[in-house]
Amino acid sequence: MKIALIGYGKMGRLLEERLLEKNHEIIAVVDPFIKTTSLPSGASVYTSLSDAIKGPKGKNLKDAEAILEFTIPDKAVENLQFLIKEKIPVVIGTTGWYTKLPEITQAVNAARTSMVWSSNFSLGINLFYRIAEYAAKLADPFKEYDVAGCETHHHHKADSPSGTAKTLVQRVLAQMTRKKKAVYTMLEKKPEPDELHYSSLRVGSVPGTHSLIFDSPADTIEIVHTARSREGLAAGAVLAAEWLSAKKRTGVFTVDDVLKDILPSSR
Repeated sequence: MKIALIGYGKMGRLLEERLLEKNHEIIAVVDPFIKTTSLPSGASVYTSLSDAIKGPKGKNLKDAEAILEFTIPDKAVENLQFLIKEKIPVVIGTTGWYTKLPEITQAVNAARTSMVWSSNFSLGINLFYRIAEYAAKLADPFKEYDVAGCETHHHHKADSPSGTAKTLVQRVLAQMTRKKKAVYTMLEKKPEPDELHYSSLRVGSVPGTHSLIFDSPADTIEIVHTARSREGLAAGAVLAAEWLSAKKRTGVFTVDDVLKDILPSSR
C-alpha cells in the first residue's frame, strides 16, 4: 500500500514506524514544521499540500492509495477540503473539527471520494465503547445508579473534552432512557436527573484515560480504559487505511465500518 502522511509529530512518526513494520510504502510526508528531509521511510518531504500534489511521479499525493491525516483541529478541515477536491482517500485521526462534519460529508459524497474518521482509532477504545454501551443498557432500569465520567490527557492536547469522550457519552446516552443530555462544563449547581456529567483534566504526559462510573448508595461500578501510549491509535489508523484501500469505496465511514469486517456482530 502506498501511503502519504500529513503531520509528522509524535503520531506521524508512530504511523511511519507501524507502516514500515507492515511493509507499506510511505511516498510523501507533509508538515510545515518538519526540520529534516531525510526520513527513515525515505519519503519525499513537503511543507505544504500544494507542493506535495505537484511532486515527482511516485512521490506525490496523487500516487497515494490513502492519506493518513493527524494534525491539529485548525488545519484539519482545510486539509480535508484540499484532499476531497483532489479525490484522494483519507483517514483522519485529528479531532476537534466535527462541527464541520456535515459540510465535509456532503463534499466527500459530491466528489465521490472516500474518508474514514474516528474520534479514536484504538481497537481497545472501540471495544471499550461497546462494553460501556452494554453496561449503560444494563444499568438504565436501576435509577439508584447515577452515571458520570472523566477523561484525562496530556497538557498538549488541543481540544477539551476529547473527541473520544464525546463519542463515549453519545453512545451511552443512546442506550439510556433516563439520561438525556451531556454536560461537559463545570457544574455550579446540583446536576439534573437527566444530565450526564463528563469532566476533563489536562496534566503532564498522560496519553489518555477515559472512565465511566455507575454509582449508587450501596456501591460503585467503574469502567476504565487507559492508554499506555499512542501505539494503539497508530495501529488502528493503519488498519483503517488498509481497509479503505482494499477496494474502491466511496462515502464517509467510521472505524465502526472497519470493525464490522472483524466483529460480524458489531453495530
